[in-house]
Amino acid sequence: MHGLDLSVHIGTKLNRTHLLVGKRTFIFPCLGRTELDIQRTGRQSITVEDSMSMVHASSGKLKPASPLLRSEPAIIAGMAKATLKNSKIGWMELVADYDLIRELIEQTIPGFDNYNDRIRVPGGFRMPLPPTERVWPTSTGKAMFSVFHGVNENVTGEGENTLRLITLRSHDQYNTTIYAMDDRYRGVFGRRDIIFMNEGDMEQLGLEHGDRVDIRTALPDSDLCLEDITVVAYSIAAGSVGAYYPEANVLVPLNYIDKESGTPSYKSVPVNITLRSKEIRAL
Repeated sequence: MHGLDLSVHIGTKLNRTHLLVGKRTFIFPCLGRTELDIQRTGRQSITVEDSMSMVHASSGKLKPASPLLRSEPAIIAGMAKATLKNSKIGWMELVADYDLIRELIEQTIPGFDNYNDRIRVPGGFRMPLPPTERVWPTSTGKAMFSVFHGVNENVTGEGENTLRLITLRSHDQYNTTIYAMDDRYRGVFGRRDIIFMNEGDMEQLGLEHGDRVDIRTALPDSDLCLEDITVVAYSIAAGSVGAYYPEANVLVPLNYIDKESGTPSYKSVPVNITLRSKEIRAL
């Protein structure tokens, strides 16, 4: 991020991402989804998609934290109006009435017919997902599967007792934004400096639940290390270990990517684990 000439953030509250700045960085605070959004034509609503692919309207009810706050559409449209001098889009008209934005979405994206009408129906409408209706938009008209040839495709790590690291998120986390230090999915509370290990692997390495270890990436010419992490015995596959991201991202080399997709190897990093201390910190 620091190599960018400019970075721009729009957010309802500060988070860790805002610390990753470019040469010039702007952070624009905006109205939250629970706050009233009053524009020239009246109270506005945005649309959201839930985890079941249902799209519905959402309109805030709370008094904004400041009278100076603008909505996200207002901020973006304001920047567009200021910079796109020859644009034929009526940016301020779109801000005055969000229905006009949705009309443009309807004209652009398949499956959003009668967008404004359908979001006002209680419960909203379901996003078009062809496979759930047994429709396969492929060259054959059928579902197509890719064959994985086996774990031997992975680069072999250096050293003995090499394990495979998978980075994962906790319950109280959305992407890389951490809202709290608890993970009720896995029974971890108040901390994130841990590594989940199979008990058989722990026994082989002479480790116990609560030991403090250092984790090193087991790849040629790599000196990546995550220090002073606490071992947690967990029901995870033998040969695999798990740690939270973004903390464990320091173990993922930038050039260790899938050859076809370019995806970083966050789910399969060879690592070596060494004992640092038997002084146990409370879990």
